[in-house]
Amino acid sequence: MGRYRPPSPKSAPYITPEGAQALERELKQLWKVERPAVTATVHEAAKNGDRSENGDYIYGKKRLREIDRRVRYLSKRLDEVTIVDRAPNDKSKIFFGAQVTLKKVTLEGDQGEEHSFHIVGADEIDPKQHKISIDSPMAKQLIGKSVDDEINITTKAGKNTWFVTAIIY
Repeated sequence: MGRYRPPSPKSAPYITPEGAQALERELKQLWKVERPAVTATVHEAAKNGDRSENGDYIYGKKRLREIDRRVRYLSKRLDEVTIVDRAPNDKSKIFFGAQVTLKKVTLEGDQGEEHSFHIVGADEIDPKQHKISIDSPMAKQLIGKSVDDEINITTKAGKNTWFVTAIIY
């Protein structure tokens, strides 16, 4: 059995303006601040002589590779994403950028807890802020739905039924 892994499916090329700004800030931080500092550390460590046992040199070079990989990814990603900076014409349906409030319905028919999700691009996912990717199973079920529509999501815990209670752009 080999180590081959098929490439992961490409994520949707959409991003909010805030997400694009965050990626640009990270790129600028890495390129203008962190990389020059690490380069200076590696340069000083290289002047000390034996590089095979020099921790600053070894770990500095490793960090430079990490920074360069992330800079390449961010540069490429920023070139290929589409910034969605306006709400759709039909605000009664769920599309990219929507903030959706859902109410869970239990098996007994009781109205359960209420959750709010913001549908964003793959680079902006943040579970603490309830930001979910447009590529997630939940978001795929939500796209195109309206208020009072029913959504069935199957998870490890079982099948859950949700109702859309609010859509905000």
